[in-house]
Amino acid sequence: MDGAVIRAALDQELARFGAHAIDASMALIALDESAESTMITALSEREWDVVVIGGGIRKPEPLLPLFEQVVNLVRRHAPKASIAFNTSGGDSVEAAKRWL
Repeated sequence: MDGAVIRAALDQELARFGAHAIDASMALIALDESAESTMITALSEREWDVVVIGGGIRKPEPLLPLFEQVVNLVRRHAPKASIAFNTSGGDSVEAAKRWL
């Protein structure tokens, strides 16, 4: 997949949050040793109402350990946040709204 195309789609989805008057932020996680620190930094920015975990982490079976790590980091660093899952990069707003 083309990284620029993916980034453009994610930026478009982030803009949709604004169109729905939802204050949102996005954290892209590299598939390396920086994933944990990136997540902790993003989760520590403020108190979150909901955290949407995307299919790019959740769906590929080889990423199961990373997915587990992300879920546990959300539980630890954003304990009051609901956890939501999108079905694609284009329905994160709907995933979040189920829990807002």
